[in-house]
Amino acid sequence: MTAIYIIYNADGTTVGKLKYAYTKLRSSASDSPCSACDLTHNGLNLTETAEWTATKSKIAAEVHQLHRDELSDELKHFIAEQNLKLPVVLGQKSKDAPLKLLLDRQELGVLSKDHGHFLEVLQRYSLEKGIKI
Repeated sequence: MTAIYIIYNADGTTVGKLKYAYTKLRSSASDSPCSACDLTHNGLNLTETAEWTATKSKIAAEVHQLHRDELSDELKHFIAEQNLKLPVVLGQKSKDAPLKLLLDRQELGVLSKDHGHFLEVLQRYSLEKGIKI
């Protein structure tokens, strides 16, 4: 099954969430510490937004939303090997297929406030990389 991985620039622990909240409150509106959090949770919400739930339902792939402390060795290795800065969106055609970068930190930052545009770009980039979503 095709998989999409949305990797947050935050830890999933209680302490991690508190650190993220502190960082988020101190950052400027144009320089979010985690645009993936902005996309899925509108920043500091603990639950996904209705808009994100609707957007996610239009993605015909398994969508995995992971904090940086929840990554598999495969994901950690790929991120390190590619020298990626979080947050990012990765894709994988099947469990045994190689991971592909779909959206980097800068691209995700631009798209995080517009779910329609995010979905459009994600679908286009996925097709270009041979991943059908």
